Amino acid sequence: MSALVRYFLRGCLLTVPAAVTVYVVYSILVTVDGVLTLNFPGLGFVVTIGAITAVGFLASNVLVRRLFDLFERPMLRLPLVRLVYTSLRDLVNAFVGDEKRFAHPVVISLDGNAKAFGFITRDDLNDLNLPGHVAVYMPQAYAFAGLLIAFPREHVTPTTMEPSRFMALIVSGGVAAAPPTSTTTTSTEA
Repeated sequence: MSALVRYFLRGCLLTVPAAVTVYVVYSILVTVDGVLTLNFPGLGFVVTIGAITAVGFLASNVLVRRLFDLFERPMLRLPLVRLVYTSLRDLVNAFVGDEKRFAHPVVISLDGNAKAFGFITRDDLNDLNLPGHVAVYMPQAYAFAGLLIAFPREHVTPTTMEPSRFMALIVSGGVAAAPPTSTTTTSTEA
């Protein structure tokens, strides 16, 4: 009987992540297709990706950029709309914009031997009367949330791990496989 339970659990490990992923992707495709009222499955998703890419291409044009600024101006004037719009704009810009904010993974030394993982998002907090501190965003595992905490600079140690893999490590609760640590050393001899 215990062999059957083991087989069932092993089957769950293989099928549950795959099934949930297929369901989520399918739900997104159906939702996008439903919004665009297209009868060919997946065509709405392709059209959406194409439209977003076209907007990005056209945004390099000065005239289109001015039109977008006209659209953005009222969004920045309405109190609740401004909060939602600027928060989403800044979040997207942090991941894919020219100034990626999650590009500096760090390990923070807490009291004792405890360590925390995060990303430096601001290197200077003098405007908050916190000289010598940096802003560290600490994503939460299995959630689209996190904490922003100011730490003394001397408690923050940069890592050499690629930012996207570091984020995967944190968001997965440490379950995601980290790349092997490099044992090579660099020479400072000229």
